[in-house]
Amino acid sequence: MTLEERVDRLVRDADPGGLGVMGDLGGVRQALLEDIMSESLVRRAVGPPWRRLWVRRLAGVVTAAAVLVSVVPVSMVVRGQAEGEGVSPIVSAGAGAVFSRSAMEAAERSPRLLIDRVGWTVVALSEFSENMGVVRFRRGGRELEMNWYPAYAYTDRYANQRDAGPGRSVRVDGWPADAFQSLSGDFTVLVRARDSLVVEMKTSANWSRKDLDRVLADVVRVDARTWLAVLPAEMVEPVRERAAKVLADVPLPPGFDVGALEEIGVSDSYHFGVAVTSRVGCGWIAEWQRARSVGDEAGVRRAAGALRSSHGWRVLRDMDKAGDWPEVFWEYADEVAGGTLRAGYAQGLDCA
Repeated sequence: MTLEERVDRLVRDADPGGLGVMGDLGGVRQALLEDIMSESLVRRAVGPPWRRLWVRRLAGVVTAAAVLVSVVPVSMVVRGQAEGEGVSPIVSAGAGAVFSRSAMEAAERSPRLLIDRVGWTVVALSEFSENMGVVRFRRGGRELEMNWYPAYAYTDRYANQRDAGPGRSVRVDGWPADAFQSLSGDFTVLVRARDSLVVEMKTSANWSRKDLDRVLADVVRVDARTWLAVLPAEMVEPVRERAAKVLADVPLPPGFDVGALEEIGVSDSYHFGVAVTSRVGCGWIAEWQRARSVGDEAGVRRAAGALRSSHGWRVLRDMDKAGDWPEVFWEYADEVAGGTLRAGYAQGLDCA
């Protein structure tokens, strides 16, 4: 079966009832094909202060199909046009969907901005805290990343952009913003504070000013359900179900509270894996410290063995193909298993 035949099958499968919904999405088939063939740049965070590292990974057929199916059947009614034609409006997306309380809470505290045009999909998402996060959209070879920060960060972020030159006034969903262009040609759009959050948008390479203005005109703010309905299904899966898959072969430290993982909120698989394994690693290090302090040799060996076994955890081995978090984790784990613990481990592993 050729790649195009596989794409056609995915499009047909997305409309199993034959209702003709997919038939109206003119640009979706090509966007899906581009999605499969292109590479995505995904940022991931490694410990406070969330040092960001760039990696590449190939977008897969399954991921692209999951995005497509998660967007359209959940009552997101769109009308497909070719690039440059009319806008595809978002209409009551997610009205009939059911999301977990933690997902709804995460959505409520995010800016909930979407690009309202066929073909733009969410490829990366991480909610660093209650007032910081990042979501990355991609369409074909173009990407737009939206970072959000607490409102007090606006002054510093604006000053950082002004260092590269004056900006120009634009509007995002009717809200005032400023667009800046770096010497390398990349654009940054800083949106004024709204609901205690500042949003900073950054483009990937090969954007023109016309491209930016067209996309900014398509950015809209939506309600929590609509925002969640657009995310790939894996990002909004109930935390306990996601955690069960991640922890299937991971030994848990004494007193580990799986329910506390609800705090992670919505995120892509990589960042979810970071958050979960961070908590597990910190728990075993705390147990190792406790056992050493009371002379519990069996407890020391148990904690050291658990950390040493992390080289075989499926979640870390899978993540090692996409980013550097596993290497960071294994470095600390091996040191503790060998009987040492460096200062600053709590920051490196994000231990509370």
